Amino acid sequence: MFGCVVAGRLVQTDALQVANDKFVFNLPDYENVNHVVVFMLGTVPFPVGMGGAVYFSFPDQVGGQVWQLLGFITNDKPSAIFKIASLKAGEGGEHPFGMMAAPQAASVAQVGVSIEPLDQLSQQTPVSSATVSSVDSFTQV
Repeated sequence: MFGCVVAGRLVQTDALQVANDKFVFNLPDYENVNHVVVFMLGTVPFPVGMGGAVYFSFPDQVGGQVWQLLGFITNDKPSAIFKIASLKAGEGGEHPFGMMAAPQAASVAQVGVSIEPLDQLSQQTPVSSATVSSVDSFTQV
């Protein structure tokens, strides 16, 4: 249902389903990642009134995980580019994944997609440093 792209790497379409409505991609060597693209494959749309909250998680110094809301994707907005290079450790917030996703090695981060109602997505505030790219696609390429 979802795909993930990091510049210079192969497209990932092998999301691990950790719950009925939650999917996770592993990002090895995340320290060298500046942007991540999350997109719908186009094969399965979201159910009516639903969308996907996109989260980023990286290991913290005590062996846990810090989850940060990046933004969302929907049937009307099926892809988004997120800047993750400037995310700060310890600035996580409330998230739906908890410890469902398996703890990762020190250099592996995760991108999670949680399927949630659109009215709930519109009330969430993404972390400010994970700005969605607003440059038109021609300029970006």
